[in-house]
Amino acid sequence: MATFGTLSDRLTETFRNLRTKGKLTPADVDGTVREIRRALLDADVALGVVKDFTAKVRERALGDEVSRALNPAQQVVQIVNEELVAILGGQQRRLQFAKNPPTVIMLAGLQGSGKTTFAGKLARLLEKDGHTPLLVAADLQRPNAVNQLQVVAQRAGAAVFAPEPGNGVGDPVRVARDGVEHARRQQHDVVIIDTAGRLGVDAELMKQAADIRRAVDPDEVLFVIDAMIGQDAVNTAKAFQDGVDFTGVVLSKLDGDARGGAALSVASVTGRPIIYASTGEGLEDLEAFHPDRMASRILDLGDILTLIEQAQAAFDEEEAKKVAEKLATEQFTLEDFLDQMQQLKKMGSMKKMLGMLPGAGNMKQQLENFDEREIDRTEAIIRSMTPMERRNPKLLNGSRRLRIARGSGMTVTDVNQLVQRFDQAAKMMKTVARGGVPQIPGMGPMGGKPGASSKRGAKQKKGGGSRSGNPAKRAAENAGLAATASAPSGSGFGLGGAPQPSEADLAEIQKLFGKG
Repeated sequence: MATFGTLSDRLTETFRNLRTKGKLTPADVDGTVREIRRALLDADVALGVVKDFTAKVRERALGDEVSRALNPAQQVVQIVNEELVAILGGQQRRLQFAKNPPTVIMLAGLQGSGKTTFAGKLARLLEKDGHTPLLVAADLQRPNAVNQLQVVAQRAGAAVFAPEPGNGVGDPVRVARDGVEHARRQQHDVVIIDTAGRLGVDAELMKQAADIRRAVDPDEVLFVIDAMIGQDAVNTAKAFQDGVDFTGVVLSKLDGDARGGAALSVASVTGRPIIYASTGEGLEDLEAFHPDRMASRILDLGDILTLIEQAQAAFDEEEAKKVAEKLATEQFTLEDFLDQMQQLKKMGSMKKMLGMLPGAGNMKQQLENFDEREIDRTEAIIRSMTPMERRNPKLLNGSRRLRIARGSGMTVTDVNQLVQRFDQAAKMMKTVARGGVPQIPGMGPMGGKPGASSKRGAKQKKGGGSRSGNPAKRAAENAGLAATASAPSGSGFGLGGAPQPSEADLAEIQKLFGKG
């Protein structure tokens, strides 16, 4: 996630220096805490939050839990991870729904914070979960705010209540109250009220928001804040908390080139949980906020659970079983390859997904150079083939490859490379389906460095692998062993911060492999 890129780099470098020390002295701990403090302040985290955070880390790092640890550096990373989770809110908090519908959700925040866009994203997310949301246009001051909400609602496929034209015309309190009544009559089970913002905090803004809150008595008041405004986020959040109060926070623009101070400050300062994080401009770019997963991303420990959830949402289980059967009988074709890539596209940005892998910080250059359009080009090549050629790539002689290249607007070299990648992908997928750990050509193990010690690998081959009789479980355990062994010095991955998969997690992985 771009927002925490610099902070993650700084912390990773700090922990890399720790790894060179077998035993930590008080001076080592003080030096590490000092670097962490600088990194957090540079990331625009509120001074009070930084002081409390570093004091707790220092106290625990100088305590018995580190001095008695077999690997003190790993223990310090674990402490930092746990304290990061704490300042991000501790436990995930979900939306609270009313016992008697409709559930009323009021949005508050400054102008430009992303309230209207978030309203559409939330409506889209709730519809996927079987709800019938209604968007209410109660921002009647900002020019074209009502029209913007109508456009967003149309894109999200959600109903909208907009009786007033806005642009300074209409009573927002009455619109909000009438919107809730309209939802009851039309049997919408969720009402999302988009309220007015200002360029800065003022008395008129707070009075209007407070009046709307009293009129509709919302079940949730979500404070939408721009993650890019840094330390100003704390003052703005405090002003809204005093003037209106809110039950939860939404971080918008978390994909931008921000320092991340808002995310690391607002939950701690206000005592209110972060419920959602907006990670892009698309209506699908909204995530439930998990403090533990965000802390893992910051420390370059990866976010495998979110990756699995996205895969489960995008991939059809029945289709996965068919693919697994084809792989087992070596009947996997380019048509299947195309289907898998199209399902992969449903998961969203490849860069974002790759960035969730443990140790992704070590592949920053490769991720920056990754071309998202590669899948589209591959699709064009495969669609230029005849059905027979897709089912049997061995038919692709020189003249056929030339015809395919011309038909797709690519070169013969591109076609040749695709066929080679297909062969490699089929082999890797077959290895995974059988419970093994695939080698990625030209990359080596995730999170590792080129030229890793062959002795370490030999030891792992000799007796360190999983012996589970369950192929999916064996694959997951072997992948964990390989990644831990290949983690570079100072990398967050392999330092004990990431939780081991539970039996339930392994069962889900097994389903993805099509063996469930």
